Amino acid sequence: MHRYPVIIIGAGPAGLTAGYELIKQGVPSLILEKAEKVGGISRTEVYKGYRFDIGGHRFFTKVGEVNTIWAEILGDDFIQVPRLSRIYYQGKFYDYPLSLLKTLRNLGPTASALMVISYLKAKVKKRLHPNFRPETFEEWVTDSFGERLYKTFFKTYTEKVWGIPCSQIRADWAAQRIQNMSLKRVVLNALFGNQNAKSLITTFDYPRLGPGMMWERCQDLLAEQGAVVQLNTEIVRIEHQGTFVTKVIAKQVDPAGNLPDRTLELSGDQVINSMPISALVHRLDPPPPPEVLEAARGLKYRDFLIISLIIDRPDLFPDNWLYIHSPEFKVGRIQNFKNWSPAMVPDASKTCLGMEYFCSQGDDLWEMPDTALMELAAQEITRLNLGVQFKDIEDGCVIRQYKAYPVYDGDYRRHLQVLQDYIETFENLQTVGRNGMHRYNNQDHSMLTALLAAKNIQGENHSLWDVNVERSYHENFTHEEWTKRRQTSTGQAPAAEPLPTVA
Repeated sequence: MHRYPVIIIGAGPAGLTAGYELIKQGVPSLILEKAEKVGGISRTEVYKGYRFDIGGHRFFTKVGEVNTIWAEILGDDFIQVPRLSRIYYQGKFYDYPLSLLKTLRNLGPTASALMVISYLKAKVKKRLHPNFRPETFEEWVTDSFGERLYKTFFKTYTEKVWGIPCSQIRADWAAQRIQNMSLKRVVLNALFGNQNAKSLITTFDYPRLGPGMMWERCQDLLAEQGAVVQLNTEIVRIEHQGTFVTKVIAKQVDPAGNLPDRTLELSGDQVINSMPISALVHRLDPPPPPEVLEAARGLKYRDFLIISLIIDRPDLFPDNWLYIHSPEFKVGRIQNFKNWSPAMVPDASKTCLGMEYFCSQGDDLWEMPDTALMELAAQEITRLNLGVQFKDIEDGCVIRQYKAYPVYDGDYRRHLQVLQDYIETFENLQTVGRNGMHRYNNQDHSMLTALLAAKNIQGENHSLWDVNVERSYHENFTHEEWTKRRQTSTGQAPAAEPLPTVA
């Protein structure tokens, strides 16, 4: 049996960040990853030289420690990308964030007036019922923006993403993801211009060859310093005596099928987990109490398909991505990877689009054969009038991503609390990251939890579950704040132009 100071489960942003922080402190680790490449959902896939994200991953953060890690790992391989995204709804495009004049022109004066009246009604209701606390996504958005704006710009897309009614999604998710926004601000900014226009983040950093470049480089740096990243290795069992993990049993497979599977028996002084917390508790031996296993079974996830289409056109639309709100289309978002980085597309005369579909393992969309999914994506991209004709579509591929998004349904908080309470009883086991904590957060927040877990191993005392998502997820901070953040995190003044980063 091999012994390591730290065993890390999962080589996504969280797992690799934990390994990176530990190796800087002279603590080697063994990182076990089920997939055949690092990066998790932040990896970059490659098909015939065309590179694409599993969703788009901007690099932007308020967390100085995370920004420092990004800069240390990738340095000059970041490029600065102008941000542009729009909403497609009922055959028309809306700027995102909303532009008043274009929105009025698309909606028409009557619909626009009704939307403002609906917003004012919501404000009056809030004053009359100051103690009302929204419990669901539907209640939260309606209470904040009014019923008409909710139905126009939130309801259809959100239900497409999650596959359940907005009345069954917890308000936690809305409060976390839709911050510091009001219709009043949208209107004032559109009429008079943003008073802090020079301060707003309108560009973001992006690795030249996609987000996977960051994590592949991190993998190399870890290997140079003696940390091991073991790919194609699945956790089979985690043995423990009472509240102390004693052994990790894993199975390593040869993806080519030329070698037999290997069973690895490993022990570590400390274990950091980033695989789904529901999977973690099911691999514990002896098993947890029945109520813990029941809570794990109660957590739900949303899966994800991306259909990458190679288009024989040098340019299409200028956006980095489009949100497709119209319910008559199954596609949820469309990424234009050439507009993220020209290096993502090997042939300048072509364009690569990522058609993103939200689904659940076992449903009709997930079970469709790749050929049928390619046909669906081809039909929808031509119907959207984005300048693509059927004959322009040359090739493509399908990628399925399990457990892409933790679901915030009506029961998740209760189930998660049971799991959190149980995991926190362990002396040498911490769980981090999006799926490790069942939190729909961004890359930088996942990294922050892992960073603090590594610091705990070094003797510090951080409560990972108390890490505030708002610390990392916030795009609307000022240039002055950004300057201060970069000076604090790097000890240097920033470049002449701000280099904001988000995941």
